[in-house]
This record gives sequence, C-alpha cells and structure tokens, in this order.
Amino acid sequence: MSQLQQAVELIARGSDEILKREELEARLAASMKDGGRPLRVKAGFDPTAPDLHLGHTVLLNKMRQFQDLGHQVIFLIGDFTGMIGDPTGKNITRKPLTREDVLANAQTYAEQVFKVLDRERTEVRFNSEWFGQMSAADMIKLAAQHTVARMLERDDFAKRYAAQQSIAIHEFLYPLVQGYDSVALKADVELGGTDQKFNLLMGRGLQEHHGQPPQIVLTMPLLEGLDGVNKMSKSLGNYIGINEPAIDIVTKTMKIGDDLMWRWVDLLSFEIGIAEAKALRDDVAAGLNPRDIKLRLARELAARFHDAAAAELAIAGWHAAVRGEGDLSQLPLHDVVVPAEGLRIAALLTAAGITPSNGEANRKLKERAVRVDGEVFEDAARVFTPGFEGVLAVGKRNFARVRLVRGEWM
Repeated sequence: MSQLQQAVELIARGSDEILKREELEARLAASMKDGGRPLRVKAGFDPTAPDLHLGHTVLLNKMRQFQDLGHQVIFLIGDFTGMIGDPTGKNITRKPLTREDVLANAQTYAEQVFKVLDRERTEVRFNSEWFGQMSAADMIKLAAQHTVARMLERDDFAKRYAAQQSIAIHEFLYPLVQGYDSVALKADVELGGTDQKFNLLMGRGLQEHHGQPPQIVLTMPLLEGLDGVNKMSKSLGNYIGINEPAIDIVTKTMKIGDDLMWRWVDLLSFEIGIAEAKALRDDVAAGLNPRDIKLRLARELAARFHDAAAAELAIAGWHAAVRGEGDLSQLPLHDVVVPAEGLRIAALLTAAGITPSNGEANRKLKERAVRVDGEVFEDAARVFTPGFEGVLAVGKRNFARVRLVRGEWM
C-alpha cells in the first residue's frame, strides 16, 4: 500500500462521510510532493460547555491523525458564534451566551485540548478576530450570499418551520458565519459531526464564492455513550469526562458493551491500528475475551488524559474490584445516603446505582452474583447502616466503592 493510500485509509477510519474523497486524495498527494505544503485542517468548537468528554475528543483525535501525517490543524474557538448559539438539533431558539461565559469556557477548552493535540502543529484561533472587524454592511453582504429557501432545506429549520415554531433571524446567520470562518482561515479540510453537515457545506460554497478552492468536508459520527444507545452527553450521565480521575476512566470504559467496544476502538484509539483492530475482531470470534481489548483501551485513555503511572494504578484498582484482591483503595469512594436504620442489600445496591431495581438485585443475590469486598454475598436480610464502607459488586462490570452516610431518605 502506498504512502498516499495509507494516509487516506487512516483519515477515513471511523469517519461517516468525506466530501469529496477524490479532492482529499489530490490535495494529500500534492502535499507529499517536494515543495508541497501541509494542509490546513479546521474544526470549530463553540465554548458552550467548559468540560470536554470522550465524545468531544472524536474530532480532536481525527485532527491529531492529520497532525501525525504532517499537517497543520486549526482549533477554532467560536467566541463570536457562541454568542449566537448553534441551532443544530434544537427545536427552539437557544439562548446565546454572554461574552463573559464564552471567554471563561474558551479558556477551559484551551487548557484541555493539548491532552490530544500536538501544540506545535496547532493554531488556536478565535473567530471574533475577523467578525469583530466586520461592519453591519459587511454582515449584510454576507447574508446576501444565501437564500431563506436554502436555509429551510436544513432539517431542523424545516421541522420547526413546518411545526410553526419560531426561528429567530440571527439563527440563519449561524451557518453563514461558520462557513465564512473557512474563508478567513483558507481551510483545506473542515471536520465536524454528522449534525454539522449543512454548516460544513456552507463553507465550501462561500469559499468558491470568494475564489478559494472549496474545502473537503469530513464528518465524524456522534459517539454513543456508556449506555451504547444515546449520544454521549453529560445531561444523560452516559459520559466519561477527560478530566475525571484515571480510575473512573478505567472503570467506566470496562463497563461498555462488547459491540460498542469496536466503535470506541475506531474512534478513540491511537494504539490499536486498522490492521490490528481487524485481527483482534478475528481473535474475538475465535475465543479471545473482549475484556482484554477493553483493558488496553482503558489503559490508553487513562494514560492519555493523565499519565502511564496513573493508568497502571487505575488498572490495578479495577482488577482489585473484579477479583476481590489487591488495593481496593484505588477505587473512587462514593457517598450513598441511607436512613438511620440502614438498608438491606437489595435496596442498597439500587441506591448505589449498581442495579436498576430491588427486584433485579434480589435476582442477582439468588444467582450468587453479588459480592461485598470481593466475597460472594447471599444474606438478603442483612442491614447495612451509616458508617459502612466497602466495595459492592454485581457481576464483573457493575461495582462501586461506597460509604454510607445518614440522611433524609426519599
């Protein structure tokens, strides 16, 4: 396989769509020639939430792969667009952020992204650099480059319009503003989630209007969270934050389903390459325990966002919880509020979030699948009172180190 083919295969890995692939191949080929220039690869982030989770890193990981191929990436903080509010996927007009909120969140972003990106090959830019200089007349000229009919082709706008839900005029500006970012930065490639396709294509159109070669659009899928169904989201609680302790990163990663594991490998791993991932799939089909692959992924993620030593301690903590031996103190300690008279084991497992219901907890007790501090536990009548501290586990995926504290019981 040629160097060009390898580069295209790496860039395409895990992606949803490349528009247009032949243009990407041509620009990559040109960059590899003597005197060729690195591609300028852009991704925009609205600083609407100050903490990143693994779902956010899908784009960052793809940007890092471009960097490893020798290209320059632009981490664009939409401090101007953040004050408009991206309407993508929204049924109502989203409240814009204040300037103070935007800048505070932007600073937090800048502190986190270099856990993934190579600082030397990264430009951190703010789109207020050019929009802050635009006059009202300039903005009107930009707005004149698109029509309301085309805007209403966007799925979320079309649905809101059909449902007679309000669409504010400034929301129509958002795709135009994002598209113009590509003109200002002379982007060769723009990355975004599948929900950003309309906005990314806007960039192609505006670049052509301004006499620039249109950027290649590369969309990445939205990463499913720990539940394996919904997009990773803090509001759904199915996320892993990149600033979480290493032990939390490991224990949560080990809980994902076997099918979801392969998607996480493709979208999140740098160490397990394309060929090895294929070989591992064959090995699992032949009997390899998927747990071993999850352990590799968990170790890699913990090391990326912390360091190798922290990752090894976290792996040791996970082994201690699963096998009932080793240093259980490595596990994070969670307080569980219980009434003064305490709770029986089934209610406690449910209160700790380890089982979804008391009925399920009782079923697991009968199956001898419940462990307390590593030992099989079968005494359904035992009451655990405030002050108890230990590791509760059901099966090999669901466990927690808990401390019972007295409080008002609902």
